[in-house]
Amino acid sequence: MDPINIIAGLNLIATFGANVSGAKKGLRSVVGAAKDKPKTYLQKFPLVLATLTLVGLLLGIFKIGTLEYTASNYSLRLIGLAVYLVFSWIQVWAYKTLGENYSQEIVIFKNHQLIKKGPFKFVRHPQYVSQILMDLGASFAVMSYIILPIALFQIPFIFFRASIEDKLMNKHFGEEFKAYKAKSGFMIPFIG
Repeated sequence: MDPINIIAGLNLIATFGANVSGAKKGLRSVVGAAKDKPKTYLQKFPLVLATLTLVGLLLGIFKIGTLEYTASNYSLRLIGLAVYLVFSWIQVWAYKTLGENYSQEIVIFKNHQLIKKGPFKFVRHPQYVSQILMDLGASFAVMSYIILPIALFQIPFIFFRASIEDKLMNKHFGEEFKAYKAKSGFMIPFIG
């Protein structure tokens, strides 16, 4: 098996294990009491797309749905792998930092807190920018023609979802959110 694919596969297993606790907390939003939960297709659609990129990565690790691996695309694959590795762990860091505030849905819990530490100190949506860069990196690491179009297609939906979350945070945290927004970037530090 290809060494880049082995590393990508091991990272997938490690980050999946690290995200299990986040997934359990995310279930809380489905069964727990929410203070505010907008009804929108953006509750599920970006998650479906992320699942499709995950399936594409699994296939790509086994060279299904990939372009030929050549010496000329090896550097591109290494850069893709580095981006995939870095941003998959930034995403785990973001989920862990959210703690009890984490949800797979757009929701405000009754005891919700505005998180301004960890990666959230720099950007308001590190989990989303990580998802975008992680998927793009993975597509180049395994040269997947399955992941890349899905990753590109999901970008506007991730931005729309993040915008809804910003509006919801502004609604519930008011001045505290406005002050936080002035010091943090939307998805890029200090921008937006």
